[in-house]
Amino acid sequence: MARRTVPLTLDHLARVDEPCRSCLFWGADPVSRARLCAGEELEAREAWLSWVLREWGSAGRVALIDGEVVGHAIYAPVAFFPGAAGMPTFPPSPDAVLLSTVYVEPSARKGGVGRLLVQGMARDLVKREISAVEAFGDTRGRSVGCVMPAEFLGRVGFKTQRAHITTPRMRMDLRSVVTWKSEVELALERLWGAVRPAPAPAPKATHRTGK
Repeated sequence: MARRTVPLTLDHLARVDEPCRSCLFWGADPVSRARLCAGEELEAREAWLSWVLREWGSAGRVALIDGEVVGHAIYAPVAFFPGAAGMPTFPPSPDAVLLSTVYVEPSARKGGVGRLLVQGMARDLVKREISAVEAFGDTRGRSVGCVMPAEFLGRVGFKTQRAHITTPRMRMDLRSVVTWKSEVELALERLWGAVRPAPAPAPKATHRTGK
């Protein structure tokens, strides 16, 4: 069973199941969402993703098992998430991007796909020299209004940055993962069969002295 993550694109969005495919909980403020007519959500969601890709670049990762989309993670600077302003622990720290969503299809849960997505995100952000990522969690042990469970965030490496009874803001300091960046990349290269042996060092020249 081949598992990997790839950058999120509009083509991948079309393969994500509802309600996530057209969800604008994070990508629009409540007033803007209320103004949309029935059936306009998907178009607005695609326009949002196009905007982020154009202005910032990769906005997430997609998990694939044998080529099938089974989950996704979405992250970007907080300016791209107007809906986040309604969170009690808003705003995120100035040096952090916001992880808004980690979603795994029910059929693929309990198999480490969520952790795989977070690892793919961390690898991407370290390469882009971003120092931290933050997320809003829910302490009630369930996903409420597109907010990830705080327990899940804690299991994949986040720590509480600003406490709240139901909606803490949590943080992963990516400077701490720089130390294992090379090991992660090496493991991925081996997985993909892309490792090439390092060239042997050139032999040292020997000098003979005449007698």
